[in-house]
Amino acid sequence: MIKLQLPQKEIAGVSLNNHMLLAAGVLGTTASSLNRMLENGAGGVVTKSIGPVPIPGHHGPALLPVDGGLMNAMGLPNPSEKFPEEIASLTGKPVVVSIFGGTPEDFGKVASWFPDAQAFELNLSCPHAEGYGASIGVNPRVVKECTEIVKSYGKPVWVKLTPNVTDIKVIGCAAEEGGADAIVAINTVKAMRISTELRRPILGNKFGGLSGKAVFPIAVRTVYDLYEAVDIPIIGCGGIDCADNVLEMMMAGASAVEIGSAVYDNFNVFSDIEAELYAEDGIPAEEIVGCAHD
Repeated sequence: MIKLQLPQKEIAGVSLNNHMLLAAGVLGTTASSLNRMLENGAGGVVTKSIGPVPIPGHHGPALLPVDGGLMNAMGLPNPSEKFPEEIASLTGKPVVVSIFGGTPEDFGKVASWFPDAQAFELNLSCPHAEGYGASIGVNPRVVKECTEIVKSYGKPVWVKLTPNVTDIKVIGCAAEEGGADAIVAINTVKAMRISTELRRPILGNKFGGLSGKAVFPIAVRTVYDLYEAVDIPIIGCGGIDCADNVLEMMMAGASAVEIGSAVYDNFNVFSDIEAELYAEDGIPAEEIVGCAHD
């Protein structure tokens, strides 16, 4: 298997310890859990998505293991303006703050709370929060405007896209036009399960987002498409759980990756991949990023 060198420079404006980040929404609510993931091999971490007002989230069941992955319908629960104090102890570490809102102005408001953020990740892709996420992230004009207003704070801006669109390249180009430093692809795929015994949807919100191994081929295809449409780095996300998956995502065009659902089954997934993926005599990652397009 190909071995890589550790990053020799910033990726999309952030100095990462390796090419893998903890994805938003997984162990990202407290400074202690985020720091624990950094200590356990994550090259960077993305926080839980933080919005303009506190949200309790959807009623349960909110998480459902399924064949090939997980379904969730959390509903973006978050402490809102109280969160900057929670992560103050992580200042200077590779922590990307995930934010959301219903309007560009909301995104700007939330960004203003985090003057010490290393970067922002704009959640324009959650499929199960009415008025937020994918409900506005399908509109190229809104994506561009949200990106522009957060970019005005002088921090790197990553825009996380939904796969639940007709042509994700159009949305990616809108983010790039707005000044995005990177695109994160993808968030979860809209999905549903029904209990045949109860004759009703299993999740409390009826539908949710599917993540895990089942969506990996979708994520690879999406990164591949975006690589040919934009000139900014792409962070691949969706179903990655081993070193070979990281390499495949990079060959499709990703400069780095995010890992989320795999932590559910293997808390040590970052350190396990790190041990297999890197070597002192490894090649620079830039040599394989996008090589499948040659």
